[in-house]
Amino acid sequence: MINTSTIRVLEIDLAEKKIIVQERDDLAPFWGGTGLATSLFAEYVAYDKDPLDPAQPIVLACGPLSAIFPMATKAVAVFRSPLTGEWGESHAGMRIAIAMRFCGFRAIIIRGKAERPVFLTIGPNKVDFQDGTPLWGLPTDETGRILRQISPGRGFRSCLRIGPAGEKQVAFANVNVDTYRHFGRLGLGAVFGAKLLKAMVIYGDSSEPIPDVKHYKEVYDSIYHLAVNTDIMEKYHGLGTSGNIAALSALGALPTENLRKNSFHRSSAISGEAFARDTLVRKVACTGCPVGCIHIGVRRKLFAPGHEYEAAYISYDYELIFALGSLLGITTQEQIYDLIEYVEMSGMDAITAGVLLAWLTEAYQKGIVTKEELGVEPVFNNETNYIKILEDIVNQPNTLYRLLACGTSRAAQELGGQEFALTLGNNEMAGYHTGYANLLGLSFGTRHSHLDNAGYSIDQKALRNNYSLEQIVREIIAEEKWRNVLNSLCVCLFAKEVYTKENICAALSCVGITMTGEDLDKLGEEIFYIKNRTRLKLGYNPNNINFADRFFETSALGQELSRQTLNNMIAMYRSLARI
Repeated sequence: MINTSTIRVLEIDLAEKKIIVQERDDLAPFWGGTGLATSLFAEYVAYDKDPLDPAQPIVLACGPLSAIFPMATKAVAVFRSPLTGEWGESHAGMRIAIAMRFCGFRAIIIRGKAERPVFLTIGPNKVDFQDGTPLWGLPTDETGRILRQISPGRGFRSCLRIGPAGEKQVAFANVNVDTYRHFGRLGLGAVFGAKLLKAMVIYGDSSEPIPDVKHYKEVYDSIYHLAVNTDIMEKYHGLGTSGNIAALSALGALPTENLRKNSFHRSSAISGEAFARDTLVRKVACTGCPVGCIHIGVRRKLFAPGHEYEAAYISYDYELIFALGSLLGITTQEQIYDLIEYVEMSGMDAITAGVLLAWLTEAYQKGIVTKEELGVEPVFNNETNYIKILEDIVNQPNTLYRLLACGTSRAAQELGGQEFALTLGNNEMAGYHTGYANLLGLSFGTRHSHLDNAGYSIDQKALRNNYSLEQIVREIIAEEKWRNVLNSLCVCLFAKEVYTKENICAALSCVGITMTGEDLDKLGEEIFYIKNRTRLKLGYNPNNINFADRFFETSALGQELSRQTLNNMIAMYRSLARI
């Protein structure tokens, strides 16, 4: 029988090499995922200490539907962000959710700092602390290959690791998960690096009987049908999110050349259609997902005379093509692949890397930084120089590069150029310049992410339906609260139209959790307020959000944006959200 009244939590102390297994009845109302990680993080975080202090926890959590229902494939990480200093939250797919479920833990808490580099193997009955020194310095791909060769649990196993960026505590370093997915954004990789935690392998073979198999099959089949036999998920399997490149460029909402433009003259060459036609070789799915939204392209390189080629298989999507493509004026797929490959191997967040490079290019043009400090000239559409700059952000050979490793917001605050620094809440913007909802959602969303509340989508709906400003604000808040529910289930947000309230309640009933639609709304709201209370204590100050002039200089979806209108919406938001 599935135990729904107790949450099993594994706590790992890296300094003492000790583990504690907790059976927590009090956490059952939060299920898993975002709700569970939020509650645990608020309990364990050291509010008075630096984000990279050994006392700070990393909380990983899967959900109550993980390994049981289609597209319940995500795991959630919550931590104190070294990029913003406040709430850090990131989600990853592939095999991590199923590995945690079969390992027998709904959540894993990691504290302390190892004496020397370490990697962990976490199974149902034990945790092994293994010497990570031989892996230290290796890129993410090589680290993954070694871990798969030497670690147990070949079936339901997930390999998490950092690259050199995380080891050097670059504030926007990420954690690679099973090669094609990541805990990206906000610097979890730097937290791993500060703890001298190079990698984790999670595996298991435990099982949990379903209480009513007939009912479970009926609900499963209904959800599966919506995923594969309707057009709800077709966009994601077909072109994937990269299909947004051409569409947003045509709408005047694609940030280009550090948002000096809102469309890209070479968008057709780097569109999802072009990638699919020219370089797409296969589509991959997270374990437990029938959709297959991960698009893998091939980058062929001549490495010696005489037709000697090597092939790299690289995942691409909209955000990568925006951040390492249009935003940098990059005109070919090959250039984008080369940038993606370096970012992947070094282990840094692609969006932050691209926004930082775009800001740096304009800062160089305006004389804020010099070639002597940088070593090379940052120039739009020059991927070779951009890669050299990224290498030096990892290696940090001088004071400037140590500053750049702190991210765009910090660099602009200290050097100047805030008027064209594309950050909101100190986090680099995602690939949408659509209007007020996007700016407001990114600034006030818990993790300053487009995934908090999809403001970019609300902007487009608002234009079609002539929303009032208050309607826009209310929808932003409602969407974030609802996504707290979806993220506590750990279902993929691409499947949000599949996981309606009715389907969620039916799925939860299969694992012994009785909820109504009203109960779901209350949970989403409770998590919303816990998050906001916590991040205010972490130093988030809604009075200090900087909006760069550039957001108002470049039109969005054909409209000129006004600071006064945005300020009015902020006042509405703060009143309604009580922050």
